[in-house]
Amino acid sequence: MHNAIRQIVEQINISGFNPEVIVSINRGGCIPGVYLSHFLDKPHKMIDIKSLNDNSENISSFFRKNKLVLIIDDINDTGKTFDFVKKTFNNSDCEIRFAALINNATSKTKIDYHGQLIDKSESPVWYVFPWENWW
Repeated sequence: MHNAIRQIVEQINISGFNPEVIVSINRGGCIPGVYLSHFLDKPHKMIDIKSLNDNSENISSFFRKNKLVLIIDDINDTGKTFDFVKKTFNNSDCEIRFAALINNATSKTKIDYHGQLIDKSESPVWYVFPWENWW
């Protein structure tokens, strides 16, 4: 995870993107989001996809206040989560970029930054992150 965060920070620096806020996708993106928030010295927020429809107005007002937003999750696997977020905030007045610790090359949704690139069509491994396997 630490190496993936370093890769993402390096890619952000190279791109020149300077997010105003880091937004984690609950739950997998929370720990990487907090790391990025501390490293980049930016505020951290969290969105919950399951309740996004219920909270969309509240979250939309938050996005109107922050014009440069970085959204992070632990993995971009099929792309469904990032695609849902992109569609939800498509009409926002923000520049939103996306990051994941692990990016599946065969995902239908392309993201801006990643820590590790995999191809699940060649190696269909299920990744278990440390925060999912603590017991």
